Amino acid sequence: MDSVFVECFKELKDPRVDRTKKHLLLDIIAIAICAVICGAEGWEEIEDFGK
Repeated sequence: MDSVFVECFKELKDPRVDRTKKHLLLDIIAIAICAVICGAEGWEEIEDFGK
């Protein structure tokens, strides 16, 4: 059974080239959402949060 999170984003197409993918798109989205909830303001802060 898929989670609500997966259900919400399962139709989202990943525009990245296969050979350049290091992480699953859903993982990136989850990290970005969590980072913003925790106060991240911009991609650099989201990256820091992910690390």
